[in-house]
Amino acid sequence: MKKIFAIVLFTSMCLYAQSQNALATGRSQLNFGLGLSNWGIPVYLGLDYGISKDITLGAELSVRNYDEDWNNGTYRQQIIGVIGNGNYHFNNALNIPSNYDFYAGLNVGFNIWTSPTTYGGSHSSGLAIGAQIGGRHYFSNKLGLNLEFSGGNSASNSKIGLSIRL
Repeated sequence: MKKIFAIVLFTSMCLYAQSQNALATGRSQLNFGLGLSNWGIPVYLGLDYGISKDITLGAELSVRNYDEDWNNGTYRQQIIGVIGNGNYHFNNALNIPSNYDFYAGLNVGFNIWTSPTTYGGSHSSGLAIGAQIGGRHYFSNKLGLNLEFSGGNSASNSKIGLSIRL
């Protein structure tokens, strides 16, 4: 009987939990970690800012090194991405508990490809436009694990890292 009562109580708490955006209006959050892409393993650092209860704006810097075999040689390249993003957070719309954060959005930025002067490959710097979908699980009021998938740009195809509410 105690187990049934505990299960019913836990289920009720989950269903009627007060949901809110994981990042409150006017607050900031630092994000950092590693990514996976076709061009090496990026290290990223980003900052998000809550502009409303469901919308954040952010900026991100990523750096990666990439070795490419081309024309009988191997060339070391470095890619630096400077990206701005906007995300809609689904916590309020879907009544998701506040220790989770599910979001989707768009990003735009610039990628800077540097390579040796003897390299004649096809990669160059340029504008990057894409979209992302992701989620966070907060272990505490300040620290969470972040997983994100993106496409349409060369910044990253997926990334995993930590988020710290400031």
